[in-house]
Amino acid sequence: MAMNPMQLMQLAERLRIFRSQHPKVLEFIHDVVRNDLQPGVVMELRVTDNDGRTSVTNIRLTEEDVETIGILRELRGDN
Repeated sequence: MAMNPMQLMQLAERLRIFRSQHPKVLEFIHDVVRNDLQPGVVMELRVTDNDGRTSVTNIRLTEEDVETIGILRELRGDN
């Protein structure tokens, strides 16, 4: 799948805005990923809408998940 350079520029701008509006979220994600995640770790996501309804899901990390996270860390330069 080829990436359109204009879409990459738009994404970079959206990420810049997201970082400025939600600095704690990306800091939290970075801290969690930096802690050498291991297979078997459970990651949970909870979303509460404006009416108070909650949706929750989770995943138990596999060896492949941990490898993928490692690749993303390398791409980012978090060695």
